[in-house]
Amino acid sequence: MNNIFRTTGVALVIILAVFSINTALANESQNNTQHDEHSHEHEKSIKKATDEHDHAEDEEHKTESLVKEEEHVEGISLSAEKVELAGIKIEELFPKKYQNTVYAPGEVKANGYKSYLVSPRTDSVVINRLASLGDHVKSGQKLVTLFSETMAQTQADFLIASSNWKRAKKLGSNNISERTLVEAENIYKGVYGKLVAFGLTKQAIDKIAQQDSATFGQYVLIAEREGVVLQDDFMQGQRIEAGETIMLLADETDLWVEANVPPNKELNLALGSPALIDLNGIKYQANVIQEAHTIDPITRTRTVRLSVTNTGHKLHSGMFVKVYLQFESSDEVIAVPEEALIRSSDGDWTVFIEDHTNEFKAVEVTRGRSFGEYREIFGLESGTKVVTRGAFFVASEIAKGGFDPHNH
Repeated sequence: MNNIFRTTGVALVIILAVFSINTALANESQNNTQHDEHSHEHEKSIKKATDEHDHAEDEEHKTESLVKEEEHVEGISLSAEKVELAGIKIEELFPKKYQNTVYAPGEVKANGYKSYLVSPRTDSVVINRLASLGDHVKSGQKLVTLFSETMAQTQADFLIASSNWKRAKKLGSNNISERTLVEAENIYKGVYGKLVAFGLTKQAIDKIAQQDSATFGQYVLIAEREGVVLQDDFMQGQRIEAGETIMLLADETDLWVEANVPPNKELNLALGSPALIDLNGIKYQANVIQEAHTIDPITRTRTVRLSVTNTGHKLHSGMFVKVYLQFESSDEVIAVPEEALIRSSDGDWTVFIEDHTNEFKAVEVTRGRSFGEYREIFGLESGTKVVTRGAFFVASEIAKGGFDPHNH
């Protein structure tokens, strides 16, 4: 019996020891598991924080890069030497009135108020040409020799009338009646006046008495004023009727230009209004002197006549020119030279502005009315500094960097 109790006690002791060991192992295992889970969560938290930090740094770097790239895209900084060599001109823009321009085709004409038609006053035949087309003639210069039967008879009548008048004056009223004396004087004056009407000068009339009978009937027409021979459409030996033009003389220092304006253009031009005449790129200042109030039935246009000083004598009657009638704008506008406007890749118009010294960027603008070499623009504030000359150079310098100079 005692052996049984001892054996049972030993077994209980062993069982309790095993239970204690298992319990301790279980507790240790649970503690290790909890520790591992805590360590894993801690590692995840650290990794998350690290990733978020790295992401924030990446975003910051990207933002800085985009800002730098945007700053580079928007403009360019040029050295003072480049600006000077490229001839870049920068101006502050302020609203002001500009000259508005209306285009019309025009033709150069001789100044009708300073021109002279050379023509016989009686039917004549051309004997000799004394001046030719394009000649610059002086006042009193001989132009053409003509022959006329009427002139021959008038010259003969003059010689008789002149002789009778001289004899009557010599006899005086004591020897002849007053009536005879007056008749002789009046006949002389009448024939003399007829010769003047035919175009003879006083010197030519005085020489009739010394004229050879073979040249009777011949007479010379002279230039009544200085000018250029613009027309001489005749031949020697040709018969010219009274009043028919032999030559046209004109003062080419002051010419007319007749502009053909569409009838729907209500210009309301004042006398003296300025205009610009363009002949193959050569510009001339002109002024409005007349405006027609009727419409040409053939061209369906209205004529505006201008006076132009022929500087350099490049303008000649019959030439076709471009006429730019100029008007002052009714309100103040902001405008830039046409060369300051550059088209972007998508067709928008831009100008380059200077925010800081020699730093330029492109800004889109909207074009308005044309004022000759200037163009009205919208989109800029008064006082903005704009590249008015050398814009193409600025655009090319920006393009060299591989960027679109127009922010697109």
